[in-house]
Amino acid sequence: MLVVEDESRLASALQRGLQAEGFAVDVAATGPEGLDAARHGGYDAMVLDVMLPGLSGYELVRRLRAEEHWLPVLMLSAKDGEYDQADGLDCGADDYLTKPFSYVVLLARLRALLRRGAPERPTVLAVGDLRLDPARRRVTRADAEVALTSREFALLDYLMRRPGEVVSKTELLDHVWDASVETAPNAVEVYVGYLRRKIGRERLETVRGAGYRLAP
Repeated sequence: MLVVEDESRLASALQRGLQAEGFAVDVAATGPEGLDAARHGGYDAMVLDVMLPGLSGYELVRRLRAEEHWLPVLMLSAKDGEYDQADGLDCGADDYLTKPFSYVVLLARLRALLRRGAPERPTVLAVGDLRLDPARRRVTRADAEVALTSREFALLDYLMRRPGEVVSKTELLDHVWDASVETAPNAVEVYVGYLRRKIGRERLETVRGAGYRLAP
């Protein structure tokens, strides 16, 4: 087991507790150290903090997945917002547990990860010649890479999961934007415009009075 945690007391407590359960445990205190250990250590799973010196946990797991390294990752963080957790899972983590946490639950989740083993590469979404890889945060059109902002990526991700269906502005606001922050409906129109310029206007149709449809 690899534990990547910069709070020394917590890292030591995790190491002692996991060793008491029969795990062999290594500890890394920075993002770069954790990334190097994960790449070369042959671990069965990793417990990963988010806020780390040198490299965040989000970026660490994103780099592993970009290298097609599928080490099971349990992300452990004081960032407890639903969008923080969604970001962690979207980056490629397999599970997310917020601090303070129950040690009993931590062990149960680690056992569940170990039973599943290293996952296969996540499904790549495809609509026509558009490809979206959720783990790598990568989009291509006709094999050419398309650079998207995080909001544009989230919008395209949602539409590509429902190709050919009409999706309303309200639905997009509910699923792509932060529900706790009031957002003007024309924000959807603005980002649809941004997206059209990058993937092709003909790909994203306006259905008057109803919403938008990604052409299959």
